[in-house]
Amino acid sequence: MVYKNTFISISEDSTVTSAIVPQPRNHKPTIASIEYDLISKNPYKYTQEDVQFKTYLIKNEIESNNLEELREQFFQKPKACFRASPLVKKFGWGIHYDDKGKIALYDVSSETYNKFLQANNITLLKGMRSKRKK
Repeated sequence: MVYKNTFISISEDSTVTSAIVPQPRNHKPTIASIEYDLISKNPYKYTQEDVQFKTYLIKNEIESNNLEELREQFFQKPKACFRASPLVKKFGWGIHYDDKGKIALYDVSSETYNKFLQANNITLLKGMRSKRKK
């Protein structure tokens, strides 16, 4: 799924009121910490697919001269969109997709995050819940 002019807000059941920077666990990067580093250091440089593939390479410590073929194989199976990312589910980051599908992160407690929620020229989506509604 490729989003454009879209903002994903944090999940309804998220308990954070201010964004948290994900940390590596046991001295190894987590999916959340890799996604955070890639997006926060490069706002509006990468698409969702770019981040997903780069995260896969980093997490699995893959180095290859044949990245195009690897990327093609990686996306043969459907991937969850960033509505399911731990960044929106438990770390308090909203994700904005510009008109080219490039992404940036916004702290749930920031003024810009709230402006996106009020904007009427973009699509607003909620991050997926961590638990089912009762």
